[in-house]
This record gives sequence, structure tokens and C-alpha cells, in this order.
Amino acid sequence: MRTIELTYPHTLVLEELPKTVAAIGFFDGIHRGHQKVIQTAVTKAKESNMESAVITFHPHPSVILKKEKVHVQYITPIREKQEILQQMDVDRLYIITFSKELASLSPQEFIDHFIIGLNIQHLVAGFDFTYGHKGEGNMNMIQSHSRNAFDHTTIDKIELDDEKVSSTKIRSLLSEGNVAKVNEYLGRNLSVYGTVIDGDKRGREIGFPTANFKINPDFLLPKIGIYAVKVIYKGEEYEGMANLGLNPTFKDGETKPTLEVNIFDYSNDLYGEELQIEWCTYIREEKKFDGVNDLIEAIKNDEKEVRKYFSS
Repeated sequence: MRTIELTYPHTLVLEELPKTVAAIGFFDGIHRGHQKVIQTAVTKAKESNMESAVITFHPHPSVILKKEKVHVQYITPIREKQEILQQMDVDRLYIITFSKELASLSPQEFIDHFIIGLNIQHLVAGFDFTYGHKGEGNMNMIQSHSRNAFDHTTIDKIELDDEKVSSTKIRSLLSEGNVAKVNEYLGRNLSVYGTVIDGDKRGREIGFPTANFKINPDFLLPKIGIYAVKVIYKGEEYEGMANLGLNPTFKDGETKPTLEVNIFDYSNDLYGEELQIEWCTYIREEKKFDGVNDLIEAIKNDEKEVRKYFSS
């Protein structure tokens, strides 16, 4: 997959671009609804002997348009988005830098520059996709903006348990710690990448050595708590339990959560290595214990529950 980063105005030459079927959207999470849009584009491209593309945006519009400075966290930051799209057999990825200039384009100007101007022959989008200044353009009026230069397909909403699959819903579930339901919406396990860093080695002292992770701050993590996780390292998959929390038993006033993972049946040195963590299910909330012995007893119970989860 070829990744092309674009700003407004872009300088690509129409005659030099391949005829393309493109899916367009922000696609945070690339959940089941997004996958339907993207897979439709990939399939149509193959049927038409054209290239497939995904057109997406970065950063989130709120980063640019809000008066106060905001740091938006993503279900799938750019790197993860690229990896998933690569696996979906997308030929090219256009990442459009969201800016105030871009936001000021009229719907027709947006279509002329970023759809017709990229030699898109067929555009696929979700029913709720909007474009142009203040989202004034939508899929009901896109034909009038197409100048008969491309066709389009609108994908209806995808539901799970009679509820629309959406990034907003996934964000809400993450805030509740309900990663099991998140995984149903995603059609895969929620995952993050992290680099193993030096920790206080307290886990080793109490008999549960942990790998301490430095996580990209752009990741939207679930709520604080104990989780059953899988760890992927050099193509191998390991089971484990994660503590995403503030370590209240040992620390007071901590405000920034840390991620520690006890990888079952693994003892090699991982310092400096990058691992992928897949979130499987929520076990319990993080608690402050009266002493180390109570903490050890709770962790033993956690391990039993996590191993039972993976064996069931």
C-alpha cells in the first residue's frame, strides 16, 4: 500500500494518477461499519480493474477548529490505521491534513480538488459522511457535485444488537472498560503498541513480574482497571493480565495511569522491545489495598480468573 500525505492545495497531477475507486471517511477505529465501506471500495476496484484507495484525514477536526488547544486520542492512530488498511488490501492511502483552509472549502470545491482532482472514478462513503464548509455537503447531494466525473455508493448504517456501530459508541464503551463489547464492534481485538521501559520492579518483588509499557499518548485507552490481555511479540502470542492504573496501594496523588502487564509463562528480558497488547476483557476495578499481602492475594485471584477466561 502506498501512503500519500496531502495538504490543501495538493500538487498532484490528475493525468499522472490511476483511475481509482475510493472509500472516504475519518475511519477512527476501522470498526465493522468502516470495514463495510472500505471493503466495498476494494471489491469494486478489483471488479473494474482499478486501484483502490482510502481517503482519510488527520488530525481530528476538533484539534484545528476549537479555540482552546485540545489533544484528541484515537481508537486507531495513524500507524495502526495504516496497518489495518494494508491488511484489507487497499492499494493507496491518501491522508489529508485537516486545516482551517480545508475546513473553509465549499462542498463543490472539496469535491473538485480531492475527488475529481485525484481521478476518483467511484466514491464509497457511509450514509452520514459530510464534506465541505461546516459539513454542508452530504451523500444525498453528492451527485450534484460530481460533475458527472464519478459514480458513488452510499453504505447504510451497520448495527449490532439493534444499535448503530460507531466510533462514538466505541469511545463510550472504552470509558466503561467494556473492551469485550468494543471487540465485537471492531470485529477484532482492540490493540495498542508499547515499548517496554524500566519500572520500579515492585511486581518482581511480590512474585508477579510485569513489563512496564510506554504507550503512544495518541492512543485512547480503556478506563483504569485490571484486564485479560494478549501480548504479541515477534509473531508469538502470549496470554497475560494488565494493570492500567495509578498503583494506589503504593502511590498517593498519582494522576497519570501506567500500563503494566504480567505475561504468563514468560521470563525473558524485554527492555526496549516493542510489543502489541490486545485487550480481551475487563476483570475488575483497581483498588487500594491495606497492605502488600492483600494485594498479592487479589493478584492471585486475578490470575486465576484470567487463566480461566483464556481456557474457556
